[in-house]
Amino acid sequence: MLADGRLSTGHAGVLLAERRGSYPLIDLHILNTSAQQGEVESCTRRKVKRLLSFQRYCHASRLLRGLVPHTPGSLHLLDDDYLGQAGHMLSKVSAWNFDIFLFDRLTNGNSLVTLMCHLFNVYGLIHHFQLDMVKLHRFLGMVQEDYHSQNPYHNAVHAADVTQAMYCYLKEPKLAGQLSPLDVFLGLMAAAAHDVDHPGVNQPFLIKTRHHLASLYQNTSVLESHHWRSTVGMLRESGLLSHLPADMSQDIEQQLGSLILATDISRQNEFLLTFREHLDNQDLDLQLASHRHFILQIALKCADVCNPCRVWELSRQWSERVCEEFYRQGDLEKKFDLEISPLCNQQADTVPAIQTGFISYIVEPLFEEWQRFTEPSLLSQTMMGHLHKNKARWSRLRFTHPTSESQMQPHVEEDPEPEEQSLLFTV
Repeated sequence: MLADGRLSTGHAGVLLAERRGSYPLIDLHILNTSAQQGEVESCTRRKVKRLLSFQRYCHASRLLRGLVPHTPGSLHLLDDDYLGQAGHMLSKVSAWNFDIFLFDRLTNGNSLVTLMCHLFNVYGLIHHFQLDMVKLHRFLGMVQEDYHSQNPYHNAVHAADVTQAMYCYLKEPKLAGQLSPLDVFLGLMAAAAHDVDHPGVNQPFLIKTRHHLASLYQNTSVLESHHWRSTVGMLRESGLLSHLPADMSQDIEQQLGSLILATDISRQNEFLLTFREHLDNQDLDLQLASHRHFILQIALKCADVCNPCRVWELSRQWSERVCEEFYRQGDLEKKFDLEISPLCNQQADTVPAIQTGFISYIVEPLFEEWQRFTEPSLLSQTMMGHLHKNKARWSRLRFTHPTSESQMQPHVEEDPEPEEQSLLFTV
């Protein structure tokens, strides 16, 4: 780990030690860099690229050149080139049918930075926390860049989509009036950074290839721990919170960790059972910071897997993307003569079969409880409507799509427990 808290995934000594007993070509950069390149060299190039990218952004954009706000007291955060359609979309950012793919195209691939700046402005977080605009843009640019654009699913557009969903959940009537500025800040930041530097393969893959991150985090919440520690590193490197008291910035870092670690799908039933117990006992008290934090954890979990609750046109795109990422992992496992992971065999695991199982075992149980929590709200009713329609559509497609005998269900023993099924979807 570097002195500023950032994980040095390119530390040569660690990698050499780990690789003596592992697959030498399999690391976080296997899909987009040559295995012969030194990790230290790669890390240095990455830092230089990040610096140059930020400099280019500052010079090319009119964002930091004293744009006059449209309304007194507001911060106009859109470059002139982003006005028009992108600006119109942002005026409707709370709509559940928000098309993040279109928004990403209109912002020239800067959907996460643009969206986060807008939402920070909407909530007055920049003024409340006295954030430095240059540091904020540097941090957000680092986060956006550290997502791997070559990943079909776990990329910056997914992060922007989760952030937009989180914004919708923060506006739920049951929750909105209870949240402090710190709650909102944590919720949006965790959503934006929850999958940062995702390698496009899952935790079991990292464990069975004895990747150095799996060793570092002792095979527990490997990816989520990496996402969190990478976020902490970027916060410190950017100096975004350096003006705050040390105990406050440390508390923010820890709470971000608690939120991001909650997205570990292997802990799905742990959170679901606790959520269900609170609802059954009617003992959630949103005046308590600890209870609000728990609801933020649930909201982030919902936002992370909400794709099946979107309109079909958007939901289908996400479904195809996540399955393409699964299939790429399967191809990689085949290349290295590894056992192909569940859901990663393109010849056996179809998109309809995967999505039907994902909805049944992960999404539906979680959103049924979220609907109970919202009592139910118009948004939760809308989401459940889309969810049921999409599930029915995938079920129909499953029986019209050519399949083999080894689809999702045969990957486990007969009558699997829900917890066993949820582990199949570790992403």
